[in-house]
Amino acid sequence: MSEQKTVTEVPEGQARFFKTRQMKPNEKGYVGYETIWEPFQKEAPYETPKRP
Repeated sequence: MSEQKTVTEVPEGQARFFKTRQMKPNEKGYVGYETIWEPFQKEAPYETPKRP
């Protein structure tokens, strides 16, 4: 009685700080999305302060 639906391919999404990609459907038919985050800020190496 239940019909197998076809999954439409969604293009990769691009936002300011992250990307989203459509994942492959699993055995239950669930299609998820993978989120790849870019860092919000840069880390500078620690330098000991100069002595007065």
